[in-house]
Amino acid sequence: MPSSFSSSGIRTTKKIVACSGIAWWKRRRIRSFLDIHSSIRFFCLPRRALLHARKKNGGLAVWANRVTPALKARADAMNVPLYLMEDGFIRSMGLGSGFLPPCSIILDSQGAYVDPSHPSDLEDMLQNAEITPALRQRAAILVDRLQQLHISKYAATTSQAPVMNLPADRRIILVPGQVAGDLSVIRGGGRITDNLSLLKEVRRHNSKAWIIYRPHPDVEAGHRAGHLSDPVILSYADMIHREGSMSQLLENIDEVHTLTSLTGFEALIRRKNVTTYGAPFYAGWGLTTHRGPSLPRRERKLDITELAAVTLILYPIYVSPETEQRCEVEELIDCFGNASLWQPTCAMKLRQKQGQLRRYFTHLISLHRTPHA
Repeated sequence: MPSSFSSSGIRTTKKIVACSGIAWWKRRRIRSFLDIHSSIRFFCLPRRALLHARKKNGGLAVWANRVTPALKARADAMNVPLYLMEDGFIRSMGLGSGFLPPCSIILDSQGAYVDPSHPSDLEDMLQNAEITPALRQRAAILVDRLQQLHISKYAATTSQAPVMNLPADRRIILVPGQVAGDLSVIRGGGRITDNLSLLKEVRRHNSKAWIIYRPHPDVEAGHRAGHLSDPVILSYADMIHREGSMSQLLENIDEVHTLTSLTGFEALIRRKNVTTYGAPFYAGWGLTTHRGPSLPRRERKLDITELAAVTLILYPIYVSPETEQRCEVEELIDCFGNASLWQPTCAMKLRQKQGQLRRYFTHLISLHRTPHA
């Protein structure tokens, strides 16, 4: 594996000299992640990016959902190291679909970590990485801070979780919605491929539970597909929850039932029960009730602290929005307390308006063309 790790946990890679499939609005930040080695060039065409990487004897980073089998085969034939790039698990104070650049990314030299059909650097690390006492202590402190500050992938707040009027005599199950066509759903969802099918399955297994459905923030913002009308949702769920942070919501529920959502991981590190119907990266290690596809490579039994150590400290790369320099996860968390670092740009404000219009028209269409429940 052409990646290694420093004693502080910051990820290092063989030099990357070319990128492809990277949206214009995040390129400046991507340079902050990668330019520690050399000048990065961005290409629209993967073929040209490969040629440049071979000429410079360096690696090529491509956004994960833009990687095709043909591209991987061509990179292997040209002896160009290929890294699949995705957002990290503690990303920012806002949505990527809203044009807010990430403050953490993943570079995987084997494949998309959301695809259980083949190994990934993350899976290998969860299977084999040594968790030293120092790393374990660091991870335990990190998990405590995430809970205290209510930090999730896209949000953070210091306010107390709002009191919800929930029945005391029923199990409270959260079902997080996902983006239709998302790579994790396509590759890791198994036989379930959409939010409505997941809701039906959860209700079938939990007829007496109180089910809360939480739409995906990208879908709710009008930027991504996966919308379900309220009447359809409430045919299987008891409640729709849209406001507040995910971390606050997790304090009010007993279990998370999910396909492949990162919410399952966020629930695990908050000591909640999690049932997986797909094959997310955190399933198969003895921490979830698993109803998804078989995961025979995942033989190691992990505890929550070990899962957090690998997933949040060893695997991602972080950049401070204040300094635009590589940093450790704890430094990024400190930045969540500075609202001035997360002010929207003009492009982000226009994107928000676009999402509002799309959401409005999607709602109108759903009123006249409601899917069969």
